[in-house]
Amino acid sequence: MLFNSLSFLFFLPIAFLIYWAAPVKIRWIVLLVISYYSYLATSPKYVLLLFFTTLVIYGSARFVAASHTKTQKKAVLAATLLCVFGLLGFFKYYNFAIESATDFLNFFSIHLHPHTLKILMPAGISFYTFQSVSYLIDVYKGKIEPQKNFARLALYISFFPQIIMGPIGRTEPLMHQFFDEKEFDGRKAVYGLRLMLWGYFKKLIIADSLAIYVDRIFGAVPYYFGMTFIMAAVMYTFQIYCDFSGYTDIAIGVAKLFNIDLMDNFKSPYFARSVREFWSRWHISLSTWFRDYVYIPLGGSRKGKIRKDLNQMITMLVSGLWHGSNWTFVIWGGLHGLYQIIEGFFRDLVKKPQDKKIIEMPANGGKLTIKLAASNFMHWLITFILVSVAWVFFRADTISDAFFVVTHFHNGVVFHFADAWTKMMVDMSLTTFGIIKLFAALIFLMVYDFISLKHDIPQEISRIKAPVRWLLYVALTVVIIVSELHGGTSQQFIYFSF
Repeated sequence: MLFNSLSFLFFLPIAFLIYWAAPVKIRWIVLLVISYYSYLATSPKYVLLLFFTTLVIYGSARFVAASHTKTQKKAVLAATLLCVFGLLGFFKYYNFAIESATDFLNFFSIHLHPHTLKILMPAGISFYTFQSVSYLIDVYKGKIEPQKNFARLALYISFFPQIIMGPIGRTEPLMHQFFDEKEFDGRKAVYGLRLMLWGYFKKLIIADSLAIYVDRIFGAVPYYFGMTFIMAAVMYTFQIYCDFSGYTDIAIGVAKLFNIDLMDNFKSPYFARSVREFWSRWHISLSTWFRDYVYIPLGGSRKGKIRKDLNQMITMLVSGLWHGSNWTFVIWGGLHGLYQIIEGFFRDLVKKPQDKKIIEMPANGGKLTIKLAASNFMHWLITFILVSVAWVFFRADTISDAFFVVTHFHNGVVFHFADAWTKMMVDMSLTTFGIIKLFAALIFLMVYDFISLKHDIPQEISRIKAPVRWLLYVALTVVIIVSELHGGTSQQFIYFSF
């Protein structure tokens, strides 16, 4: 059940009341029923697939824990991974693999017609598969004990706020929360509602508004160039952030209504000063998953610089492929791998002792502060540009479209900026008021994220006097409602298709 659907707005209060009205000892059972009902309403054809995946993971984990030989454990782990990733691969990549193989053979004059299937991808399969696999691997490594109660494991895998689009949970910090006998926490619930309100603002006001202009340009790439592409790329950079982080805010907020804490998934990523830092702030549950279960098992940074770079590239390529069945996603992942390899090279080249800065600070503190601020700004700007260019490949329908966009950024911009700006406004059907409104929303977003670097804003809001606080709540709510009633378009969450 998607958060921006009308049915969810009716479902959530009812689920909330039923859960807290139930006796403490059976609340987790109620939550399991609620979660399966929510998934059934979203992807009714594939609820049995979710159940089957849970059953396989449950049985494998119990068998792995009971096995006395490492060979048996490895065999069961390998067979289970082959099964669950095989299901993921079939539903998500079958047509992509067939079409790619056919194109490859056609290149060598072996002409075949691809036999594709009309497959509807199960909702959330990428997310719940990864969460299930991390549980099984942790059991295999002896980090955790296997869950003996099948229904409890089913709740861990199917918890409704996160199953469709994450955050991807980890067993140790999450599973016990479903079964602890906790009472309703009013402060946490209010905190969750604030997060939800901010998430809806990001999704409905910013992301969905930007989607109108982005879809127009990327839907007809050959007809545009120059400033139009630059603006479309920047718009998409913010669209995908507000769309996905907005969902995450809502998911975390909904979970807090049930006194459950999900992991943070975004930490002001567009204030990163390197691509490596960007990935420590963007889709954190996924990036840490790939770090722990792909990068480190490949050898991480333990086997020399060349091997480290290779492991990094492999991890990012796999990450790109995870996002979608298109070579554009693989290139996007490859770009981020290449960025980080180049960053690492220059970081090693210009690395300076940290104590030198500490010694120089008192002597010429003013100059150093300005120099440091300028350096931080340049690193931020370069990172933002690199990330935005990579997003073009993520958004484009084809590789040729993506290359057309990035190779036509400069057309007519440098020497004819005013004309390029006017053409962009016409291409996107933007009015002066419309672009001011969008810029105002983006500035508000960036100010919020900048303050979030050091402060927990939903928590800080509780310190504001009640009349001002409620005025803020009402203002945001009215803006969302009015925007939706006057030309607002409800767009599907971008990551829903992943």
